[in-house]
Order: sequence, then C-alpha cells, then structure tokens
Amino acid sequence: MCGRFSITTAPEALRGMFDYENLPNLEPRYNVSPTQMIATIRKHSGGKRELVMARWGLIPAWAKDGVNAARMINARAETVMDKPSFRAAFSKRRCLIPADGFYEWRTEDNIKKPFRIGMKDGRVFAFAALWERWKAKQAGYGYKEGEEIETVAIVTTHANKKLKKIHHRMPVILQPEDYDTWLTPSNDTAKCHNLLQPFPSEPMAFYRVGQAVNNPRNDNPKCIEPISA
Repeated sequence: MCGRFSITTAPEALRGMFDYENLPNLEPRYNVSPTQMIATIRKHSGGKRELVMARWGLIPAWAKDGVNAARMINARAETVMDKPSFRAAFSKRRCLIPADGFYEWRTEDNIKKPFRIGMKDGRVFAFAALWERWKAKQAGYGYKEGEEIETVAIVTTHANKKLKKIHHRMPVILQPEDYDTWLTPSNDTAKCHNLLQPFPSEPMAFYRVGQAVNNPRNDNPKCIEPISA
C-alpha cells in the first residue's frame, strides 16, 4: 500500500515538469497523510493540464456518507476495472499525484521501522491515481448537507524486486511518456490498465528514517532525514 509520501519541490519546478497551467502556492510537504488535501494533476475539459487540490481518501459518487474515506486511500491495480468503488473513476477520472518520496514500514524485532523510498537521483515522479466528486446527501462525519468534495486514491501494484525487501506492495509510478495517455479521459481503459506495472528497480533507492514520520502531525524536514539504525 501507500499511506504516506512527501513532495518538497518548488511549485515553479513542478509546473515545468508536469506542464499544468495554474501555479498554486504549494508549501513543502514532508509527511503527507490520508484525509489531507493533496496536489493532483489532471486534464480539464479543454484538454490542458491543471493542478487541483483533492482530499486523500476516495469517496465514490454513490456513497451515502464519507465515513470510509480514510480506508480508501489506495486502489489495487488488479481490481480497479471491476471494483464498484473505483470502476467509474478509473474509466473517466484518472490523475497524477506528484511526489519525491514515499514511506513504508518493515517489521524488525517486532518493531515497525520506517523507510523513505524514491529515485536514486532524488527526482520527482508521479503516482497513478483516481479522483471522484462526491456530494454529501446529509450532514455528518464532518460534512455539511449538499457539500461537494473531490477525493483521490493512489493505485498500487505488487512491489518490484528491490522494494519487496520492505513491503509486498508499491504505488504505481508512471513513466513521463505515459502521463498523457493516463490523463486523457477518452482513452481506452484496457490501454490505461496496461500501464499499471511495478516501476523498474534499478532507478529506485530507499533508506531508513526516524520515528517522527509515524505521527501525521509531524510535517517537517526531520521526517526525511536518514538514520543509520
């Protein structure tokens, strides 16, 4: 799964990498956590890319309430075309989530120890993700009746050979040349599903980080600092 990540790159640099039109004032994020608002990139009706903030934890359009949003932070690549919670979003509402690292925990001596995973050269990459628009049918769970909210889930697949040492699942990371295919709503879903593969092991790296990342209230450079043990 993917339950935490970081994105610390300057907004101007991000726009250069992903070619979206607007330029929001994004603060560095060292420990992005479920239910928080996160930056997503998608295509609007005119065909241009835009950066849109959405809440991490997908709520299907048909859901009666948002109680399960925190549980639906990930969508499995193996079932995303068929599972009712994600099927409609996968068909027409695909997006990217930029990141420069993500976290996984490995149990050692009955203690879960966190690792930060990314590219060897530290470059930004993009998760394959799905977004949905939900309207609250009644007040409750922190929502007002009639309130509309856009939510998002990261697609996951089985881990590549290198990351299997830490966890058996990993987020789907797309190659830059596949961004446009993924983002275009009219593209064939089978073609898009073929992109949901483990990212190659060779460009990736990981290192151990401290326990600060365990607490979602901690969102500072200490979360990404490497430790030796």
